[in-house]
Amino acid sequence: MSDSASNGQIAWVIDLNKCIGCQTCSVACKVLWTREDSEKTQWWCSVNTLPGRGYPRDWESMGGGYNNGELVLGTRPADADFGGGFEYNHEAVFYGGSGGEAHLEPQAPRDGRWTMNWDEDEGAGDWPNAYYFYMPRLCNHCSRPACAEACPSGALKKNEDGLVLRDESVCAGNGTCMEACPYKKIHFNHERNIGQHCIGCYPRIEAGVAPACVRQCPGRAMFIGRLGEEGSAVNRLVHEWGIALPLHPEYGTHPNVYYVPPLSPPPLNEDGSVNAGGERIPSDYLETLFGEDVHGALDKLKTEMETVRGGGSSEMLKTLIAYKWQELLGPFAQDPARIIATG
Repeated sequence: MSDSASNGQIAWVIDLNKCIGCQTCSVACKVLWTREDSEKTQWWCSVNTLPGRGYPRDWESMGGGYNNGELVLGTRPADADFGGGFEYNHEAVFYGGSGGEAHLEPQAPRDGRWTMNWDEDEGAGDWPNAYYFYMPRLCNHCSRPACAEACPSGALKKNEDGLVLRDESVCAGNGTCMEACPYKKIHFNHERNIGQHCIGCYPRIEAGVAPACVRQCPGRAMFIGRLGEEGSAVNRLVHEWGIALPLHPEYGTHPNVYYVPPLSPPPLNEDGSVNAGGERIPSDYLETLFGEDVHGALDKLKTEMETVRGGGSSEMLKTLIAYKWQELLGPFAQDPARIIATG
């Protein structure tokens, strides 16, 4: 990684307390970047329900990343783990005179099928204490990208902004990057025999425009900026306040997508009363996602909230609320309408 990237690494912060699972970010990305027939099953940005098996299916158990600083190759996701491209019973539902008895569904066989959001809104827990939350996932543009180290052709490199980019003319299509990435956010295009992944909307970045996922988020849940920029929202949330955490830091790639962990309502007792001292989302589960630092981050969030409820003020909460949406965009606040489409 170049010095410019280390000093000005682009990073995302996603506030999971504001993500409503609307899929605007994932659709904005897909419409912009994966419109070819060979890319139908690719969702460079995906919003999954947690706890859940995710996309690709069971990605957290596939391995990759680093172990004691040494590169580890994991499992390459199968096409079925990404899924998609199903045939539906449109004819029977819309034109077959079913009288409402047939409903739209993927056609048999259904067993073993999967796709992005297959387990949407399922979550975990037992009634009345069921729980779930949404997590947008994209390429983490890691500071030590295992995909780039594993690539035998040198197609993957970090650019001056710290984004991990692929030279498709060099990519040999052997899929080693998919095995090395512990987050399994690399897709394989069988028609073109290349890997593909989120490129951080770098053509927009070069024009001063925020990535589509950030710009389109209606919940104001996504921030972008440079980690080295003192006073920026991203830098303060990650480094100054320490409430934005990387996903699975134990993978050792130093990801640059950070998450503000989700708060949760108190659970209910058997008699229906509120257990004021409990947490609906188990803290030990959140620790498996974000590491031990998640407890301090949640405590800090709760403390700041109590301060405001008591009549005080919190610069941290003002930053998270983002009263002005331009605050989410960091240095990339140019209007995308000013860009002339070049294809």
